[in-house]
Amino acid sequence: MIQVDVEEERKEILKRYRRLLRQAKPVLKPGDTKIIKKAFNVSQEAHKEMRRKSGEPYIYHPLEVALICVEEIGLGTTSIVAALLHDVVEDTEWELEDIEREFGPKVMSIIDGLTKISGVFDYGSSQQAENFRKMLLTLSDDVRVILIKLADRLNNMRTLQSMPRHKQLKIASETMYLYAPLAHRLGLYSIKSELEDLYLKYTDTETYMDIVQKINESKSIRNRFIKSFIQPIEDELIRQKFNFVIKGRPKSVYSIYSKMKKQGIPFEEVYDLFAIRIILDSDLENEKADCWQVYSIVTDFYHPNPDRLRDWISTSRSNGYESLHTTVMSNTGQWVEVQIRSTRMDEIAERGYAAHWKYKDSSTKSTAGLDDWISQVRGLLESNDGSAIEFMDDFRGNLFHEEVFVFTPKGDLKVLPFGSTALDFAFEIHTEIGAKCIGAKVNQKLVPISHKLKNGDQVEILTSNKQRPTEDWLNTVVTSRAKAKIKDALREEKKSAILDGKEILQRKLKQMKMEFNSEAVDKLRAYFELKTANEFYYRLGKGIIDPKSIKSFKTFKENQKLKSKAIQEKVKDESTFTKEIKSLKGPDHDQLLIGEDMDVVDYILAKCCNPIPGDDVFGFVTVNEGIKIHRTSCPNALELLSNHGNRVIKARWTSQQEIAFLAGLRIIGTDRVGLINDVTKVISNELKVNMRSITVDSDAGIFEGTIKLYVHSTEHLDELMKNLSQVEGIHKVSRFD
Repeated sequence: MIQVDVEEERKEILKRYRRLLRQAKPVLKPGDTKIIKKAFNVSQEAHKEMRRKSGEPYIYHPLEVALICVEEIGLGTTSIVAALLHDVVEDTEWELEDIEREFGPKVMSIIDGLTKISGVFDYGSSQQAENFRKMLLTLSDDVRVILIKLADRLNNMRTLQSMPRHKQLKIASETMYLYAPLAHRLGLYSIKSELEDLYLKYTDTETYMDIVQKINESKSIRNRFIKSFIQPIEDELIRQKFNFVIKGRPKSVYSIYSKMKKQGIPFEEVYDLFAIRIILDSDLENEKADCWQVYSIVTDFYHPNPDRLRDWISTSRSNGYESLHTTVMSNTGQWVEVQIRSTRMDEIAERGYAAHWKYKDSSTKSTAGLDDWISQVRGLLESNDGSAIEFMDDFRGNLFHEEVFVFTPKGDLKVLPFGSTALDFAFEIHTEIGAKCIGAKVNQKLVPISHKLKNGDQVEILTSNKQRPTEDWLNTVVTSRAKAKIKDALREEKKSAILDGKEILQRKLKQMKMEFNSEAVDKLRAYFELKTANEFYYRLGKGIIDPKSIKSFKTFKENQKLKSKAIQEKVKDESTFTKEIKSLKGPDHDQLLIGEDMDVVDYILAKCCNPIPGDDVFGFVTVNEGIKIHRTSCPNALELLSNHGNRVIKARWTSQQEIAFLAGLRIIGTDRVGLINDVTKVISNELKVNMRSITVDSDAGIFEGTIKLYVHSTEHLDELMKNLSQVEGIHKVSRFD
């Protein structure tokens, strides 16, 4: 039992509360302190018996969330009160009506948006997705719901070390899947970076610590470099009487990791490890001209990379971000990213959505993009009657995109996500135009609806009254708006096909002198191996199922009997086969322990990531195939852990006897005579590994090969990779799934 010093804790709680009031002071109006104090007292009383997993008093959490709202997002009193009370309804006897009575309808509606939906969910649906949809319903009325939720999530991620491993994986993946992209979309870049870094810290600790260590090791060299790099720029800015601040900051751990992964390079080869930010104290009317003047000063001293100029001053990003970015070559041969912006732009970049309200009157342009996006989300919520997971996929698709700027024939600017097609543009103009789109003219050239748009394209849409949306269109578009409208149209079409199918079936059964009832329909559905009666009607209505084939329904029962007999025989064979295998392997073959009690349970290894003993793994309860084992680094892990956390179970390997598991290696190097021979010698002689296949491709002296082989564990595989990388001419050995 942990010994608690009640007096010390009381002092610490007060200290944190006073810090919150100190930080909030600039935004408080008369009477606000009183409301905040009342909320703090209610929260403290409600949570007084509760402790966090770390053993700390629970009240630390709402206090920290409120502090993040003030300090890092720049929110005001209503948000502080809502943050202090955000868990009260969920964890205690307090009801939403009590909150409304004591603190008013605004605070109540924010807390309602933050309170999770409780109750039983259908198998295959996702509680996380439903909760997220509920929260977004409130977002379209009050963006503070999402901002407080982000603060809540940031505090949970900062204190994740006290959680059990499987919970860490679930929470971190959910954060990466949804909350980091959401922070990005709302312009909260520093929160987004911290969430990504914390995700990496808990899902791939080794890589995270390795990058952090390397960043720290190069710190003094980096600081010296930054100092000499900015010196001439600083002198010139002073000479030209600019008011400015220059900051040098390393890239986030996660962005370095992404670059290493994407480009397949080690830490040492990531060229832009840091960025220089020049912040100018300029008036609103002069800030653009000042930024361009500073750009010309920077490029007088250092050569810019023409492909790396990003001008978000003339046209800001749709989340309101404004800044001028360029990458220049330093005198020591290193590329350096330089960001130039005004104090106003910097505050919007750091504080995101909340800072827009401060500048809203002086610069409506900067909030327009975000307001458009929020109305898009509102539209998506209104039109979406599919599953919550489907909604989440659509919503996520709209978060992380860069933008393309395109024009209508009359010269109106439309901002669309990167990767948008002519069909997306058509739906952006109007639903009717989208539904009837047969092609487009891009810069006067005829293109298909799937044509991807580029910055500066001028687009004219061609339509036909005979055109109808099809299922394939969903793969052609990227915007949520287009997807939602296409799904609406398909749903309408499906409804009428279902009605047609029902009529056809009734006629057919009448001809066959059979009764039309739910039992007959259910047997037919099973006979045609379809999941629902509507699916059967739909196929019948569309002519995919020939109405004549319903006649064979009469022999249905015999077919069923034959099928069931065959299945029984198969099961019998399989069980004998399993016994045979077990007797050959012996009782003590390799084991995977699964679940809270770490039992030995039947499982399947997932094909998407081929886990082998020693890999960090988790179990996933599938609908039809029992428990599947995935690596935590599996490409599908993020989605499974985020959307279906309730179906994730703990799993870990025991020390095992040696059994062979299939793994894949990719090798890259410079070609020479005898290289293949040396590689196969290492594999077969040194480690007694069985090779299943090897494919090699050599082009202009560069050698690339993939090898599939059987190994016993990750240690075994690491040993083999180490030995292979020592073969002369081989530059890189990596594992693939």
